[in-house]
Amino acid sequence: MKHRSLILAAILFVATLCGPQNTMAADAYTPFEGATTDWHGFDRYDFLIDEGTMEITPADANNKDDQSEKRRCIVVVPKTPAPGNPWSWQGCYWDHQPQAEIELLKRGFHIAYITANDKLKPDQKWDRWYAFLTEKHGLSKKPAFVGMSRGGEYAYVWATTHPDAVSCIYADNPGGASVNLGELQGLTRNHVPLLHVCGSIDPLLGKFSTPIETLYRQFGGRISVMIKDGYAHHPHSLPDPTPIANFIEQSVKEMASPPAMPDYVGDNPVKSYYYSTENSYREFPKDDAWITCRGPLFTGCYAQYEVGVDLHLRVTVIAPEKEVAGKPWVFRAGFVDRDAVTDQALLAAGFHIVVGPVGYNVDGPVVADWDKVYEYLTSYGFSKKTVMEGAGGAAGEVTNWAIANPDKVSCIYAEDPIFKTRMNKEQPLDNLAPLANAGVPFYCVSGAQDPALAANASTLEKKYRAVGGKVTILIQKGIARYPIGPKDTKPVVDFIVSRQRQ
Repeated sequence: MKHRSLILAAILFVATLCGPQNTMAADAYTPFEGATTDWHGFDRYDFLIDEGTMEITPADANNKDDQSEKRRCIVVVPKTPAPGNPWSWQGCYWDHQPQAEIELLKRGFHIAYITANDKLKPDQKWDRWYAFLTEKHGLSKKPAFVGMSRGGEYAYVWATTHPDAVSCIYADNPGGASVNLGELQGLTRNHVPLLHVCGSIDPLLGKFSTPIETLYRQFGGRISVMIKDGYAHHPHSLPDPTPIANFIEQSVKEMASPPAMPDYVGDNPVKSYYYSTENSYREFPKDDAWITCRGPLFTGCYAQYEVGVDLHLRVTVIAPEKEVAGKPWVFRAGFVDRDAVTDQALLAAGFHIVVGPVGYNVDGPVVADWDKVYEYLTSYGFSKKTVMEGAGGAAGEVTNWAIANPDKVSCIYAEDPIFKTRMNKEQPLDNLAPLANAGVPFYCVSGAQDPALAANASTLEKKYRAVGGKVTILIQKGIARYPIGPKDTKPVVDFIVSRQRQ
């Protein structure tokens, strides 16, 4: 056994020299020593933590039970530790549906556990076990959590009180009776991604998983959900654990080497994430299941920054995964909803989406503030010709800025527009000539039954053409005001992209 430990240490030393530096490990890796037993083909080490002194000592490998005033701790080691010494922490129910953890062991993860049940909840013993693994043995300071049912609840309890010491959480039909949902925000600030795998008829889905999902999204965090159609609380996990193991491995790698911030975010930016919540229904033959999937694992996911233009002016910028030449961008008013299909299509096409500032003590966007944002972003290479976008009443405000800055606008895109501004006495529909003279085209999408159609999009069409402007009005049959946005985004995106190239 001693020879095996020395071999593991040598392998890790070579991997450290050859691989990228990983700052997640607390110290140099120290292999585990002592007697072992077999756990699914890997070496298992057992320890006991004293309830009073917190001392951790090797346990009798053949006695798997807790002892009086001592709690069982387990660690299973991979054949070859992965760079950074990643590990997963089982929240409860050791060795129940362990297929994801076995796959992680094959990928170089350690697997750890401390006895937990309905009476043994996360406490100082968990903290001591974490310190033992990270400080004495050099495992990553940011473990991945695997939590099933009560184990999911405990994963959240420990993670929300140690939000900077977690790489990700995979929770399977999680409970949440003792979870402080308000503390989820600490996890979002530390960019901890979540994955829930749930049964569609498990009562805990609506009681705990869905509230956690809703709040985490609202806080700007990344949460993906896989809902197994027709499944109850059991069986947990997936027979083919590949999606789970991929999520954990990808999350750990990103936490070890986070992507660089773009230059325009300045000092102290606030980063969150934007993605669609549209459901996709997919067959997983290996799991004998149809699964509803949503979240960042299954759709485009984009970094969202709150950027300080100056001491008093902040703006939201959603960045595409890959920038395109010319750094095109959309300058819009109003929150970007999760069902903003046009914005999502433009992000996929390489556009930035910028939500212009609206002050708390004014009736709408202030042109001078938007001028500052424009000058700030173009100084970082953003296109000198921006796309103006607004849905509903926001359309009037973005048009108002465009009228004041027609030479800075490539086109105006509006969804079910209301062409009204609260910042000027002169309304946009009465002052369209500056835009027509600059050759700025409009593209409007409206529902045929929208009660505001006649007074807005239809009136724009008549008045803009009368002053020589170009306008396209897409009327969607059978739709009233909602849903806002086109059924098919391709014509809109093609129009906007073609304008950006001119």
